[in-house]
Amino acid sequence: MFKSGVGFLALFGLGWWLLGSSAFAGVVRPVLVVVGCVVAVGLMFAARRFLPASAGGPFPAGRRRRFNQINGLQWLLIVAVALVCGQAGTPVLIPPLVAVIVGLHFLPLAVVFGQPRLRVPAALLVASGAAGTIVWLADGPDETVRLVVGLASALSLWAMAAWTVAGAASAAERGVEKAESDGA
Repeated sequence: MFKSGVGFLALFGLGWWLLGSSAFAGVVRPVLVVVGCVVAVGLMFAARRFLPASAGGPFPAGRRRRFNQINGLQWLLIVAVALVCGQAGTPVLIPPLVAVIVGLHFLPLAVVFGQPRLRVPAALLVASGAAGTIVWLADGPDETVRLVVGLASALSLWAMAAWTVAGAASAAERGVEKAESDGA
């Protein structure tokens, strides 16, 4: 599954990063775009390099069905939020509410994948959405809402991707050390 989800985390992180960087103008924005692209590509290359070939293989049918149900519900909620916020004249609330939805979708995925650590990006994305909503409620500018939600969400997803790769690299290193000590 795109190397244990790292590819998805990297690319969706890039999407959030682009949203956050849209708060900037001038030369800063293109620099931030390049930085975001480098981070996303770097995470994907690291996953390819350090994760085992078996990582992210096909799901068993039951797990695939549950994954599709969770993601389908997530996308339906995102579309509903976009439509309601658009009709209500508050499109600035779309990113914070989407961050909350995406964060909450990690909770059942933690169970489906048997990965309790997915609760970490769940909490961070919900906090990101809450922070953006608070900025909006405090009459902060739309750019600040996008900045807070976008950058915090991107960093949360990228941190999860890096954690996944680092865990695999660490496990591989432990395997090499054990093999070396067994051979000595």
